[in-house]
Amino acid sequence: MDQSDTHQKRRKLAKTLKPSWVFAIALGSSVGWGAFILPGDWIGESGPLGAIIGLLIGALVMMVIASSYGVMIKKFPVSGGGFTYAFIAAGKVWAFICGWFLSLGYISIVALNASAFSLLLKFLAPSFMKQMYLYSIAGWDVYLPEVIISSIIILLFAVVNSTGTDISGRIQFYFSVFLVAGVFILGAFTYGVADNPIDNMKPLFSGEQSILTSILVILAIAPWAYVGFDNVPQAAEEFNFSPRKATMLIVASLFTSFLIYAVMIGLTAWTFPAGSIADGDLWLTGQVVNSALGQIGLIVMAVAIMMGIFTGLNGFYMSSSRLLFSMARARALPDMFRTISKKNQTPVWGIWFVTLITLPTPWFGRQALSWIVDMSATGVSVAYLFTCIAAYKVLAWGAEEANREIAPVKKALALFGIIASAVFLLLLLVPLSPASLSTPSYVLLVSWAVLGIGFYLVIQKKYNSLTQEETEYYMLGKTIESEIDTTVEVQTAPPETTKIPPSDPGLST
Repeated sequence: MDQSDTHQKRRKLAKTLKPSWVFAIALGSSVGWGAFILPGDWIGESGPLGAIIGLLIGALVMMVIASSYGVMIKKFPVSGGGFTYAFIAAGKVWAFICGWFLSLGYISIVALNASAFSLLLKFLAPSFMKQMYLYSIAGWDVYLPEVIISSIIILLFAVVNSTGTDISGRIQFYFSVFLVAGVFILGAFTYGVADNPIDNMKPLFSGEQSILTSILVILAIAPWAYVGFDNVPQAAEEFNFSPRKATMLIVASLFTSFLIYAVMIGLTAWTFPAGSIADGDLWLTGQVVNSALGQIGLIVMAVAIMMGIFTGLNGFYMSSSRLLFSMARARALPDMFRTISKKNQTPVWGIWFVTLITLPTPWFGRQALSWIVDMSATGVSVAYLFTCIAAYKVLAWGAEEANREIAPVKKALALFGIIASAVFLLLLLVPLSPASLSTPSYVLLVSWAVLGIGFYLVIQKKYNSLTQEETEYYMLGKTIESEIDTTVEVQTAPPETTKIPPSDPGLST
């Protein structure tokens, strides 16, 4: 092993994130374009009450999984999230697999949010957006304005994230406030102008299937409706408060996300009697708001949608760059990704790598991009699974399991999370399930897996050259004082005894 590589100082990110900003990261990343566009589809599939119940149960399941994230953040407040927890749960190979698929998931959501902004403008200003036709991909017409606007948005948020976490965190908070305010203003006013809001919501469930089926159809997609709360562990290293608060912040964000979904489903259903609004040039929810509140209502909703898109962009820019930084620190990616800017303390290479990867995506069309996002949902589910396994390993049922936190309730929740995460994976990967991947997504999944195998063969020598102690130092920020199984227990060394290798001045810009 190269001595210069062995004795590099572990680079750390600055602690600048406030609790309200972390709440906004989780909330803004979970609620995006779909909360405003999909209610009409959900009502058609399951009825308004069926959709709301399905999303409520989904939020509760996510809260159970979030409890495992809270356990791991408390014990290991470092960047990496699922990548780090997969190492604790199952070792370095599985950590790489999880990180490989999770990074694609995060990066593709950045691209999807950028294209969603152009899609919003297509609805609001079609005459401007639908000019200078270029070509069609998978049935999607690509126009030059949407390519230019999406590219500008990607570059803009790259600059914002490069200026420092204190700037991006503050912006995330303000965007989230406008998002929540816009949704509840729309909900209150549409409910107020409705003649018989409760009667208008009938039928409450889809008449074409049983009530249970109506709920399960929505429950199947709930994990991906809430994806984004797992951005919080990626920012754990930058908390300027106790990591113990992480669980509360994530659970609060999930509950708020559910309320936003419920209000948007509700106003789509309660404003007018079922079937009285035809889905015309605007999507159903947009048509309802336009008919009930006019242009002012549309403006309020457009602002709320933009805030949802921008919070998703900002949150996943942050999480994807921190994941790449953590993987590079563990030697799973080239050294350049662990470069931190001296001025702003941000992982600059990770941020601009995400930018370079996502800039070409507007040229592919939204349909092709959606295949990538659907495929990459497997990476998020794998991260859920390994996080719950890791939490199960570090917790104890009782006092007979020495050197571990005795928390039988949390351990039981972690076990339930393992089962739920495995079910989510099966729903994605088993054909004919309500949330199974499309054929193009299956092909992309296999292709990305093959590419990952090739990349692993290239980096495995360096990745595996670190000893267990060195890996835990770089990945977890801990040192080992005995030859115990540290995938279960890792001791925190006091600051004065922590073994810090000499600094490597060449890694910072």
